[in-house]
Amino acid sequence: MSSNLHPMLNVAIKAARAAGAIINRAALDVESVRISQKQINDFVTEVDHAAEKIIIETLLTAYPGHGILAEESGQEYGAKHSDFVWVIDPLDGTTNFIHGFPVYCVSIALTVKGKVEQAVVYDPTRNDLFTATKGRGAFLNERRIRVSKRTQLKDCLISTGFPFRPGDNFKSYMNMMSDVMQRTAGLRRPGAAALDLAYVAAGFTDGFFETGLSVWDVAAGSLLVTEAGGLIGNFTGEADFMEQRECMAGNPRVYGQLVPILGKYSKFASAGDKASVRQAAAEDNSAGSASAAEEEPTNPDASASSGDAPV
Repeated sequence: MSSNLHPMLNVAIKAARAAGAIINRAALDVESVRISQKQINDFVTEVDHAAEKIIIETLLTAYPGHGILAEESGQEYGAKHSDFVWVIDPLDGTTNFIHGFPVYCVSIALTVKGKVEQAVVYDPTRNDLFTATKGRGAFLNERRIRVSKRTQLKDCLISTGFPFRPGDNFKSYMNMMSDVMQRTAGLRRPGAAALDLAYVAAGFTDGFFETGLSVWDVAAGSLLVTEAGGLIGNFTGEADFMEQRECMAGNPRVYGQLVPILGKYSKFASAGDKASVRQAAAEDNSAGSASAAEEEPTNPDASASSGDAPV
């Protein structure tokens, strides 16, 4: 631990590395890890619970008067009415982890009176440690990081997350992705939002957007982005996004260009924007129906017999 870092950040780093050691040991034999399902496509493992336990123990040993908001245990531990609350995702990217796909991380943030002041995102597979203290900049392995300098969307790499829960508006997301993909150099879906935000902060990607995220997915990453010179908010560009379950981030120029593209899909969009999205969806559906009708075989018997023909 560095003597130059804020004491609370040092404790968070210690907690993140302890959790990372548990995750790395389990990754050696991931097929033996016990898995349960919170809801469709939303998994939790014994590793999530063990990592969260060691994080909470480490934090509360140092700061017993602090509160805890953790993905798996909620507010079960820590002080209930503290101004200091640790926001924890012990294993962001659980689905990747259980498949042996090495893109996942530990995310720990400290909020003081609701504002994020300390942040750690730790990637145990690469031993990459992203840290930030409010007002002191963002770092990767103790090296200062900044968001990318790209200014034109056509040159940019954007990351996102696909919808996977019941009730997600998949068609709307497909339209969002289509709008972004046609204007950029590429779209990526790594599968761990906290790491996605860390990559925006480091300039590895130029922007990020996703809906359905919880506060523990974005708290630490949000400080990394802003301390690296980037912007983060909801799809309409408003900065008060943490509880709104939609998140967009990027370097300032890219962020400004994403707002008019994604803003109309925001739940905070104007009535006119929402109407245009519905109209576009209706036109897509009618075009799809017409296309399907054109492809209908005119002779059902011929279609059936062709399936029986020898290859």
